[in-house]
Amino acid sequence: MDLVALEELKQLKYRYLRALDTKDWDAFAETFTDDATADYGERLSFTGRDAITGYMRTTLTPAIITVHHVHHPELSIDGDSATGTWALDDTVLVTEHKMLLRGAAHYEDRYSRGGDGTWRIAHTGYRRLYEAMVSLDDVPSWTLTANRWAAAAPEATPAE
Repeated sequence: MDLVALEELKQLKYRYLRALDTKDWDAFAETFTDDATADYGERLSFTGRDAITGYMRTTLTPAIITVHHVHHPELSIDGDSATGTWALDDTVLVTEHKMLLRGAAHYEDRYSRGGDGTWRIAHTGYRRLYEAMVSLDDVPSWTLTANRWAAAAPEATPAE
């Protein structure tokens, strides 16, 4: 096993998630090949780096806070191609609607190492193990005490 490539693939996946959660759309786009594909569940499919990034940029506004954690990678490398399976735990907080989503899934990825020697995601996608939502209006004591995007996000109205 090529341990350098293995570490590069792990860092690529972590960078993809960090860029997604911090809304660093240029860094997010750089994790993909030009012709990358993505399938996020049964309803969201995209072809091309620009389509994937454009959807995320438009949808994950400052009113939506995301936290994605992956673990237990199973990576297989064959020259300049690789595949990976990752366990995912994610949290999505929609501040303007006071809604919290929690979920888990398994990512199934394909990677390609370009002529520049850099690994990029050729395909990413997951199938949910579960997804659950709760209205934070149902939790009267719930308070958001920190929000990196608070100045740019619409104000959530307190429950009455």
